[in-house]
Amino acid sequence: MECNFIWTNKEGHGMGVIMNYVAKDGSIWLTATKQRPRIKALQRDPRASVVISSMGTDMGPGKQITYKGRVVLHEDQATKDWFYPAMADIISPYPAPTPEAAIEHLDTPLRVIIQLIPEMALKFDGDAISKASYDGTVPAGGDS
Repeated sequence: MECNFIWTNKEGHGMGVIMNYVAKDGSIWLTATKQRPRIKALQRDPRASVVISSMGTDMGPGKQITYKGRVVLHEDQATKDWFYPAMADIISPYPAPTPEAAIEHLDTPLRVIIQLIPEMALKFDGDAISKASYDGTVPAGGDS
């Protein structure tokens, strides 16, 4: 339910922040308000990445997937209508005690919805790499 969202600032440095996300229709969906520097950066350069860790999942630690792609910013009501309830289910009870309160928290005038459309995925499996180091082999695939 959390990812590291990464974009490039105007100096060319990669910047990242931990954000909640919704995975839907092959895209990663996030949100922020327009005044955030990341939104201005994405308007300038829509390339971005998302890193999702397996920590806290039934897969256990040591695995991750990185998606790189391009961002589309949405401000239309139809997108907000499905996105707010989906995100509210993820973020409730923090920062709001119920999904309804979370929707109210999200529904602000400057809110934009960020859609990352993946162009490439890079998987990392620490268990496979660890096993390979003991076996003296090189694991196939991933970032090894």
